[in-house]
Amino acid sequence: MPSPRTPRNPGQADWLGDALPDVPLSKAQTRVVDVIVRNPQLASYAEIAQIAERADVNSSTVVRAAQTLGYQGWPDLQRELRARYLVQISTEDTLTEHGEHRSPLHDALTHDVENLRQTLESNSAAEAEAAIAALAEARSILVVGVGSFAGPATVMAHLGSTMGYPITLENRAGVHLASAVNSVGPGDVLLVVNMWRSTKQVIAAAEAAHEAGATVVAITDMRRGRLATDIADHLLIVPSEGISFFQSVTAATSVVYGLLAGMQEARPERSRAAIRRTQQLWRDLDIYLD
Repeated sequence: MPSPRTPRNPGQADWLGDALPDVPLSKAQTRVVDVIVRNPQLASYAEIAQIAERADVNSSTVVRAAQTLGYQGWPDLQRELRARYLVQISTEDTLTEHGEHRSPLHDALTHDVENLRQTLESNSAAEAEAAIAALAEARSILVVGVGSFAGPATVMAHLGSTMGYPITLENRAGVHLASAVNSVGPGDVLLVVNMWRSTKQVIAAAEAAHEAGATVVAITDMRRGRLATDIADHLLIVPSEGISFFQSVTAATSVVYGLLAGMQEARPERSRAAIRRTQQLWRDLDIYLD
């Protein structure tokens, strides 16, 4: 008989935030949750068989527990757990977690291949198409990303502008971010790229834009949390773990390319006309050697 989940020691669940909603679970599923709550590192990196063994259940019970908690399965839940675990440990400690590399380049590429695979599994075609439709119909688009995550944000703003979309980039914070967000409202879209540690100013800016009537599209590594649950109208989930102390933006950048391709298809004539004008400007300004 399912019963509400209650961690034996609520303090141990602090690292999880709202990753595990308070939903009815079977006794076996509750044991799975107990293992997760008590073992952050194990839950973040172990194979499903290890979690099942520790909880004294079979692997299918772990899968069902993840689905009952609102995830697509164990990999989807574990990605969320790992994103939260990495936020809790120091940047230096992530080096210890990842250990030494046989070949940094090979390992980085292999890891990003897995990140891309998880991104494909975590986002449905319908979710992506809804985000594309919002962007394609926007009166204006403001793209926000700071630090490393300014990378995919810059790609989005640059290529979107090349296609003729009224799109601007804000990759700073403070008064610059405040001024940029102050101009958005109904009919506008705010696209936020925010992963790893949630940037307080970016989250507050997204909330302000949402309250002003703008549509918020979020590219993030957490399915739950303030941005994902309370603010974003459209949510695209990407793993962001790298192989060293830094986060990877490969999956986020690939999602941006997908959004841009969809936006081009949504407004093909305008996009082509804008691209032709851009290419003529390249020649007029004598930008490239060829």
